[in-house]
Amino acid sequence: MAHVANPPEETTVTVLLLGDAGCGKTTFLSCLKKGRHIRTQPTESSNASIELLRDTDQPFLYDIHFSKKSFTLEIYDTACPNQHWSTLQPDVVLLAFDISSRDSLAGLKGWRNDTIRFFQHGDGERIPVMMVGLKRDLRVEGEGIIYPQEAYRVAQELRCDRYAECSAVTGELLSETFEDLARLAGMTTTETGAQTKGGCVVM
Repeated sequence: MAHVANPPEETTVTVLLLGDAGCGKTTFLSCLKKGRHIRTQPTESSNASIELLRDTDQPFLYDIHFSKKSFTLEIYDTACPNQHWSTLQPDVVLLAFDISSRDSLAGLKGWRNDTIRFFQHGDGERIPVMMVGLKRDLRVEGEGIIYPQEAYRVAQELRCDRYAECSAVTGELLSETFEDLARLAGMTTTETGAQTKGGCVVM
């Protein structure tokens, strides 16, 4: 009788998405869920064509097949109504800000401090963190513009492992951002973990 190997257990990686209200988190997750990765020309009605996910449907699940690995991303948004986010046990934290808003960029310091407060329980323990700039399509030349170099510097100061930016509305760099998130999440399933040695990686 032939021996039948047991199928490998499916791995779930929990991701907590943190950021100020209105920075684009829901639109970002909704476009990923719908597979809207193709860049299009932005229009005034672009947002209206995106069917937004409902907070009551959390967690949002994404099946990942990446680098010969298969696992599920379980993503929680900050606005989860049934459970305060600080009670979760995330494997990865995703810090989001609006590229067109300096206030949301400045707010990341508070969110980063909260991740240390709630999820770092001992000396040397640190959860992998990725910082992502949303609404890239709204970056316009002028006073107060947030250039990628500045955002990357903030990511380094906050000891993030990765920095990426994208536009959910136009699809610009959306696939690349999600791929980098999947790579970071996949690394948490390995013995070495997902913390970047030597600083932040920009994508």
